[in-house]
Amino acid sequence: MALDRSYRLFAPVYDLFIRRASESARAASLARLPTGAGARVLVVGIGTGLDAPHLPPGNTYVGIDLTAAMLARVPRSDHLALVRGDAMRLPFADAAFDFVVLHLIVAVVPRPDQCLAEAERVLKPGGRALVLDKFLRPGEQAPLRRALNALSRHVATRLDVVFEEALAAAPRLAVESDEPVLAGGWFRSIALAKRATSSSSTRR
Repeated sequence: MALDRSYRLFAPVYDLFIRRASESARAASLARLPTGAGARVLVVGIGTGLDAPHLPPGNTYVGIDLTAAMLARVPRSDHLALVRGDAMRLPFADAAFDFVVLHLIVAVVPRPDQCLAEAERVLKPGGRALVLDKFLRPGEQAPLRRALNALSRHVATRLDVVFEEALAAAPRLAVESDEPVLAGGWFRSIALAKRATSSSSTRR
């Protein structure tokens, strides 16, 4: 995949560009995870491990990333297992995790809707997903971002993702909170909870 090749090249310098800009938003998002609860937490797109310092103790963590060069830079821990795999085809059983962390991955993958659908699948009913990424608002034109997306989507990230449109693929995930955090609200910190049944099933 083109993105795998790109991030293989970015790996040595990724932290220089991303760490400082995203650290406070990452920490605030991950503060929603419990401490000492023995929860199973999946960190999708763990990259070089910038989330690792902010993961509360007392849980079991699994980090997954497509790029081996990024995984090689993740700080090792007895409580963090690393897996190479695709965020759009997670190699885990249904309802395997209490929490799924999706920091700077939903708008990176080619199919954001499929990424969210997979997060929904591996979450237990009542489980939560924590999303941090850049999203357009429904109806937002953003002509420059959309124009740049033609190139950026192949080498780094998508700039045209409307979160609400992608979320339609995961009908059992309900928005609990949605806060602007960076770049004038372009980046959003979103907490989702998995319903016991889909909204369509509830209406029947």
